[in-house]
Amino acid sequence: MSAQAPALARPVVVAWRNAVFAVFAINGFALATWMSRVPAVRDALGASTAEMGWVVFSIAAGSIVGLSSASHVLAWVGSRRTIAAAVVVGCVGLSVVGLGSTLSTHGVFVVIGLALLGCGMGMCDVAMNVEGAAAERELGRTVMPLFHAAFSGGTIAGAGLGALAEWGDVSTAVHFGAVAVASVVALGVSVRFLHLDALGFSAADSAGHPGWRERLGMWADRRTLLIGLIVLGMAFAEGSANDWLALAMVDGHDVSNSTGAVVYGVFVTAMTVGRVAGVFFLDRYGRVPVLWTTTALAAGGLLIVIFAPWAGLATAGVVLWGLGASLGFPVGMSAAADDSRTATARVSVVATIGYFAFLVGPPSIGFLGDGVGLLRALLLVFALIIVAGFATPAARERA
Repeated sequence: MSAQAPALARPVVVAWRNAVFAVFAINGFALATWMSRVPAVRDALGASTAEMGWVVFSIAAGSIVGLSSASHVLAWVGSRRTIAAAVVVGCVGLSVVGLGSTLSTHGVFVVIGLALLGCGMGMCDVAMNVEGAAAERELGRTVMPLFHAAFSGGTIAGAGLGALAEWGDVSTAVHFGAVAVASVVALGVSVRFLHLDALGFSAADSAGHPGWRERLGMWADRRTLLIGLIVLGMAFAEGSANDWLALAMVDGHDVSNSTGAVVYGVFVTAMTVGRVAGVFFLDRYGRVPVLWTTTALAAGGLLIVIFAPWAGLATAGVVLWGLGASLGFPVGMSAAADDSRTATARVSVVATIGYFAFLVGPPSIGFLGDGVGLLRALLLVFALIIVAGFATPAARERA
């Protein structure tokens, strides 16, 4: 924190914390809106599994653009404007996806919309995590998993609404458009209470914050890269469920589209529970033991999903998978933001590495799924979870 940063009154800090909760929830709600209707979009486009891999690739490509530029945009215009602009861009993209999949069987509009959605969400992801880390330091206790629990809570609501929309045969144009409008309205109410800019974290380089050369230099920092590996593996565990779980249950365990959406809702519910409970365990046992435990849960649950002989047992595996995947990303963000001066640059690097999973994951699983089936293709996710487990010591709390 800057030495000149003004002290904030407790009610202001609480309002700031609540606003960060809202931003995380809005992003989760918008993302799950798309994820819960992947089977419907696939059917509308008449796409194969491999073709859907390329379609989903566009949201990851957009995310990388947003993530890689986020630290520079934050330094230029500040956190509040970055979050506002990013959410609006993402919601425009979501609306385009809905219109494209409803009014046309040509996937180009869906690809463009997903790229916009990914770009907006990627940039917002860095900004809201830096904002959340600053609020966590101001509060003086572990809060980051709860912010990510709010994101998961948003995904639960989005998945639930998606299942209802699927059951009611609501078009993706109406569904996605309504969610986009509601998200922008909610953001407009919340963004006014964010205070990272007021504390000077996004000030110009001359105020003592890293310049663009030092921000880029974070890519050579060993601890930052190891934390990035943790986030990479666990983002792959989370993102593969977002992209493929509903479809894998439909194609691999012979459930209906609406049931696939419900099972995805089970996953995000388990993630939410893991993030809420994780605050207690992180404060009691520390980051490294908790991360080792959660990676073991994620790996075990994923194996059950892949090899279970019936859908009910696979759903039990989904619960373990969700609990295990719940803490890797928020703990990685907290670890990257341990040093407030370099928090923006480190979080940007770690998030970009993590989102690389979203870039290579969808097409990789899609291509593998064409050859061995979606369930067996998820063994790639299992391998990266193991890598994340070996990298966990890098997240150890710094004195």
